[in-house]
Amino acid sequence: MHTVPAKLVTIVAEPVLEDRLVAEVHELGARGHTVTPSHGSGSRGMRASDPPGAGVRIEVVASETVADRILEHVATRWFPYYAVIAFVADVQVVRGEKYV
Repeated sequence: MHTVPAKLVTIVAEPVLEDRLVAEVHELGARGHTVTPSHGSGSRGMRASDPPGAGVRIEVVASETVADRILEHVATRWFPYYAVIAFVADVQVVRGEKYV
């Protein structure tokens, strides 16, 4: 099967940021996204949410350029103020024209 190299950007954040983050990743060039509920704790402790520790996981498959844009934006705009992490992984996608 033919695949295309791409980047998988994952952002785990407080639920209050979901709508803003989704809008921003699209403004930065993402063509789609997936949001799933998450929970956990990290360096800032457990998130103050209902239920405690609740969060959202936002995933975007994109080109390297768009992935870099998203990571830079999230790091500068959200890291200083909220419990947010972001990371990127190399992936191989089917129907790559949909993502890059």
